[in-house]
Amino acid sequence: MSVEDQYRRVAAEVAAVCEQCGREPSDVRLIAVSKTVGPEGVAAAMEVGARDFGENRPDQLVARAAQFPEVRWHFIGNIQSRRIPDIVGAAALIHSLHTLRHGQKINEAAARLGTVQDVLVEVNVSGEASKSGVAPQEALMLVRTLAALPHLRVRGLMTMAPQGDPAAAEAAFRGLAVLAGEIRSSLGDAEAGAFTELSMGMSEDWPCAIACGATMVRVGRAIFSDSFEE
Repeated sequence: MSVEDQYRRVAAEVAAVCEQCGREPSDVRLIAVSKTVGPEGVAAAMEVGARDFGENRPDQLVARAAQFPEVRWHFIGNIQSRRIPDIVGAAALIHSLHTLRHGQKINEAAARLGTVQDVLVEVNVSGEASKSGVAPQEALMLVRTLAALPHLRVRGLMTMAPQGDPAAAEAAFRGLAVLAGEIRSSLGDAEAGAFTELSMGMSEDWPCAIACGATMVRVGRAIFSDSFEE
């Protein structure tokens, strides 16, 4: 199946799941994770409506954002301090912020560009040692501290769910949604108004994530890999 057909299929399935959950399809943003394909794959997805793409390597993010400036680029990978100026210059949204030190550096880089950088705070809801993210009990303090930085806007939370365990994935998604509600209720009006996003769910588990309240799903293999099987 072509990239065009696979993107159309996933987009239609996202809309159908939203309707089954009583949500508007426009409430969920489908992010095509294009890290495994060349520019032709990006162009093919764009041809059938993709407008949000995710990359986890700064070099590829910078190159793709320059080549395809008409779409939104999301940085979803591990943040390295020395690459923060590149990421801030290219990403509409950074999904993987989980330390104050990196938040301060992002704020400084955004100030130099005269912009405000949108970010999500990554939370390790499952507690897996292999996953990055702030502990849930530390997330509120981190969000509050980051929200006070003038060139950084905290838009919500992100998590990576355990793979191969649907029950554990659902627990992680529900836990992130509950945590987001608790944090939002403790923020000031302006900060709470911006704090609306939940980035969770990938190719294997995005329907569950939408049912649990995801506003963004990060889908790569289901769009770009011929060998992906649901």
